[in-house]
Amino acid sequence: MAGENTTLRPSAAPDWLRPALGAAGSDMNELLRGRGPRAGAKRAAAVLIAMTGDSLDEAEVLLTHRSPSMRSHSGQIAFPGGRIDPRDTGPVDAALREATEETGLDRAAVTPLVTFEELYIAVTGNPVYPVLAHWHTPAEVGVASPDETDDVFLAPLPDLIAPTNRLMVGYGGWAGPAFWHRGYLIWGFTGVVLSSLIEYAGWEDPWDRDTVADVTEIVGRSRNNEVIR
Repeated sequence: MAGENTTLRPSAAPDWLRPALGAAGSDMNELLRGRGPRAGAKRAAAVLIAMTGDSLDEAEVLLTHRSPSMRSHSGQIAFPGGRIDPRDTGPVDAALREATEETGLDRAAVTPLVTFEELYIAVTGNPVYPVLAHWHTPAEVGVASPDETDDVFLAPLPDLIAPTNRLMVGYGGWAGPAFWHRGYLIWGFTGVVLSSLIEYAGWEDPWDRDTVADVTEIVGRSRNNEVIR
């Protein structure tokens, strides 16, 4: 239901997740090379960063694989989310609605914790509001909107943190953090946000930031089925 469960409750965060609550959006914007809004930019969007678990060792984050038939960001790994509609009460409502539509997530099973400052997609200048939430009562989710996503899964944070699953990728003068998971390459917006959260929260283990791989070549070896434009 629109407007349900939209109150931010940072005090309800489990102890292990609290260090991530203050992650700085400005650092993420620098990595995204999204300097700010542009003339002609479309309306804002919101994404849900839903994390489960009672400890960091058990923590998982909800991710989707965008259908290769999508017109934008096709084949990429993404947080559930989408544009903020007029019917939404704000970014939290939009993020929860989109997550429900895409994955079947029960919005009542999620506690919204904080909304980070808007991030700007470099190519479009569109603002995106990441909403960090604790999925306190996880249940089965799956592909609920095949036109938008063709895979929905939980990625264990310890696997993402592992240095063997981390890399830097570059394209057209840009370079940013990425992750390997289940044969997928998590990069771009999602990779930057995840990497920034992991670093800010103090969960990071040392990894190779100096070697930058060509994202076109790396994506070609992944399951993404993604065309770099």
